[in-house]
Amino acid sequence: MLVLSRKVGERIWIGDDISVTVVRITGGGVRIGIEAPSEMPVVREELKAKLEQAEAESKVNEGENDTPPTIKFRAN
Repeated sequence: MLVLSRKVGERIWIGDDISVTVVRITGGGVRIGIEAPSEMPVVREELKAKLEQAEAESKVNEGENDTPPTIKFRAN
């Protein structure tokens, strides 16, 4: 894992297409902005875990329902 120090407004590039910008730093956390191509999924860890769990449950119930699992995202 690469660990870097950045100040508010500073940016990190991942390849040529993805940038991560420090937007705000507060006592309890850091707000970051991510710019990536639309075909590159950007998902918080806890939502990724929920999606993986839903996919696993779908495989257990395979054949009962052909609808893929979905997670509703709420904009903050």
